[in-house]
Amino acid sequence: MFDYLRKARSRGFVLSLSGGADSVMCAVAVAELVRLGTTEIGTAEFMRRAGCFTTDDIERLAGPAVPTPDQATPGPKDASNTEPSPEQVAINKELTGRLLTCAYQGTVNSSDDTFNSAKELADSIGAVFYSWTIDDEVTGYVGKIEHALGRELTWKTDDLTLQNIQARVRAPAIWMLANVQNCLLLTTSNRSEASVGYCTMDGDTAGSISPIAGVDKAFVKEWLRWAETELNYPALRHVNNLQPTAELRPLEDKQTDERDLMPYPLLNRIERLAFYNRLSPKAVLAALTQEETTIDAEQLKTYVKRFYSLWSRNQWKRERFAPAFHLDDYNVDPRSWLRFPILSGGFTEELNSL
Repeated sequence: MFDYLRKARSRGFVLSLSGGADSVMCAVAVAELVRLGTTEIGTAEFMRRAGCFTTDDIERLAGPAVPTPDQATPGPKDASNTEPSPEQVAINKELTGRLLTCAYQGTVNSSDDTFNSAKELADSIGAVFYSWTIDDEVTGYVGKIEHALGRELTWKTDDLTLQNIQARVRAPAIWMLANVQNCLLLTTSNRSEASVGYCTMDGDTAGSISPIAGVDKAFVKEWLRWAETELNYPALRHVNNLQPTAELRPLEDKQTDERDLMPYPLLNRIERLAFYNRLSPKAVLAALTQEETTIDAEQLKTYVKRFYSLWSRNQWKRERFAPAFHLDDYNVDPRSWLRFPILSGGFTEELNSL
């Protein structure tokens, strides 16, 4: 991310911080970028290479910088387990505040839990934090379409439409903030969401770079639990106590990702069997039937059908995702690892044969 920042001649990152696992992981990634960078090459050299700090900034925080060639870094040091001094922690928080701006864009469907998760995490790492609501914008768009169609849009008849408009309306303001500050907008979708299209185009998929698109949701959740203690981010306790949810339906619906889709570990297993091991739907179902002891065969069949159907109809979304990093032994990015037809038969015959 640091390399992308400086080579794009950017002045930092902007993030729509929902308080959920994905956006929180992106925020912590920026804080870790600062911690690891200042530990490995020193504060002055880190700031110089970032390219978005003035000489006065560098001298105030780190003393006179002595430039070193990019290919001759001081060290190397193992920054992963190095505990910075209290003074360095304060400096790192200030640097993070200069490099990361976050905004919580709430609606009537947002909860206090996610707001508190976003606010405390941003404050703890030093990021700039804004909060605003988008209900007026959502109401305006819904009203326009209701007027055009001559009918009311309801959750019973227009569920996905009413969910998507909330995610989509968040994009213009956060893009505007990124433009004003000449920053890279971080996209927060993970690989599991990409596989089944559980994301809104031009909404939560909007951005300049997608740091976590190469890892699955189960990994994101495990990493955040690890980072809370091992990397000393106690503010992660909020998100680590939440069930992943898009918070796009009314709160009384108690929406969760896994209820909309399937358990994330199972989704990831199907994904791997299907596109890493290249197994057919029938072979995937057979493998899962042998492995799973807590989910009955008919439910497994439903999940396999759901995965392949959603995978096939959402290739066009994967074609449009922001650039991502290759972090695992495979990914679903069509530009770097996994080609798939934009339009296809959707495994219709194979799924019917199940």
